[in-house]
Amino acid sequence: MDKNTAVTVFESLASGVRLDIFRLLVRAAPDGCVAGQIAAELDLPPTNLSFHLKALTQSGLLTVEQEGRYLRYRANTTLMFGLVDYLTAECCNGVACVEPTLDTDPAR
Repeated sequence: MDKNTAVTVFESLASGVRLDIFRLLVRAAPDGCVAGQIAAELDLPPTNLSFHLKALTQSGLLTVEQEGRYLRYRANTTLMFGLVDYLTAECCNGVACVEPTLDTDPAR
């Protein structure tokens, strides 16, 4: 991954709604969700959802597949892991470092 791709991905995730959509689709991997499922799960109006799905798809974070009259969206986990690799490629300047414990409670 190059710097420009990383910037594009971060710009796409800079919206709280888009981050919620992406995280939902990561949880639903590998099957993904149709747009109606996403809208229901996140309580989003279809026009608002469509705008955000388009932005995430254009950045490469989502793939979309036609299933009859529905569109199924999936998180591009390859790109997601590529971003993590890009961010950690030079961690600790080549010196072995301790893996941080993932704290999912932002209040701490």
